Amino acid sequence: MNLPGKARAHVDSGALFAELAGLVTYRTVSDAPEGRAAIRAYLDEILTPALTALGCDVTQHANPDPAGGPFLVGVRTESAELPTLLCYGHADVVGEAGRWGGGRDPWTLTAEGDRWYGRGTADNKGQHLINLTALRLVLAERGRLGFNLKFLFETGEEIGSPGLAEFAAQERTLLRADVLIASDGPRLDAATPTLFLGARGSVRIDLDADLRPGGHHSGNWGGILRNPATTLAGAIASLVDGHGRIQVPELLPPELPSSVRAALADVVVGTTPGDPDLDETWGDPRLTPAERLYGWNTLEVLSLGAGDVDRPVNAIPGRARAVLQLRYVAGTDVDDVAPAIRRHLDAQGFPMVSVRTEAGFRASRTPVGDPWVSWARAVLTEVADRPVALLPNFGGGLPNHVFTDVLGLATLWLPHSYPGCHQHAPDEHLLAPVAREGLVLATALFDALGSTPPSAR
Repeated sequence: MNLPGKARAHVDSGALFAELAGLVTYRTVSDAPEGRAAIRAYLDEILTPALTALGCDVTQHANPDPAGGPFLVGVRTESAELPTLLCYGHADVVGEAGRWGGGRDPWTLTAEGDRWYGRGTADNKGQHLINLTALRLVLAERGRLGFNLKFLFETGEEIGSPGLAEFAAQERTLLRADVLIASDGPRLDAATPTLFLGARGSVRIDLDADLRPGGHHSGNWGGILRNPATTLAGAIASLVDGHGRIQVPELLPPELPSSVRAALADVVVGTTPGDPDLDETWGDPRLTPAERLYGWNTLEVLSLGAGDVDRPVNAIPGRARAVLQLRYVAGTDVDDVAPAIRRHLDAQGFPMVSVRTEAGFRASRTPVGDPWVSWARAVLTEVADRPVALLPNFGGGLPNHVFTDVLGLATLWLPHSYPGCHQHAPDEHLLAPVAREGLVLATALFDALGSTPPSAR
């Protein structure tokens, strides 16, 4: 039986499900004190033995940021003449937010049809388990990998990866490699094998029109007191209009590169049953939906409030607040976001609206024309026997910039989940057919890395 066949058989036998069931039981919630003990147990009892079985020397490292948890690094060196692969995963999961359907326990893996329910199945335990299993299959088949392996696990991705960039900068020699291959986030859709090269960044923007203590009767004071809710609505509309179009040039990237446009030309989004209908008139009309989602910036209002909308009273509120989020692509001058908003609001007559920003993951991407990209896409297309979607970056956030900007690596992300996985929500699940194909694709990619001479790349 060839390697793809062995990968399929591994899933069909129930072995992948059984192993994932053990991983899900660890309540590795990174934003809860009780989760820290579970994280350490997961590193010691699950990941360290998994890496040791691959012939890795395993070390655990303290986080330079006290807000974050430890790092785990496994290193297998076969020859200095061989290429070195860096893999990445995160051991932590989000906490619970709401009740799971059907009486499901988030810490018990449950199969219902093609869905494997459990916290961390899609983000990220199921995904890094698939890659560890693929490496194990290649090693068992060949007796060697044919490349050097380094595997980095962090324990705080769900809280913004505190300390990861600093750790990478301090440990450049330890983490030195030729390419990153990792798995996180979703495919384009459940049916389409996907390779993405980076991630959009995010900036949280807090707007606050705090004009006076308490409310004042709208009949006695209406027309002579500035209404903070009306003011804030006007300020937001000056930033992004009622059709989702950003009005401040500094919040946009300088261009949509031709290579990005070409990569997205055949990408169709929102095709999975159950996906919401796309709003064709929302956002920049010059762009396709794929370009808006993967190649451009968006400014979204996440929350907006003044007074009590459920029990309104005849009073002008004293304060109104809103939280916005800028999702931005590589090339955007993110350091100018807060100053640009401040300048714009002042020029529009809204100096009374305060602005506070908080940056999340930074945007980054590997160039579409990088040789590693064409190599990986060719391998995946051959084994998948159908087109593989190539996304310059996916729409969400990942610490990709640590690998591109700090370590200087080409980054190849092969996701083993899909957009409807309920990541970060009740009823998170891994889709069995996607996991099955994901193991086949990862096995083929690692096998090709070990068998293709470096000169051919």
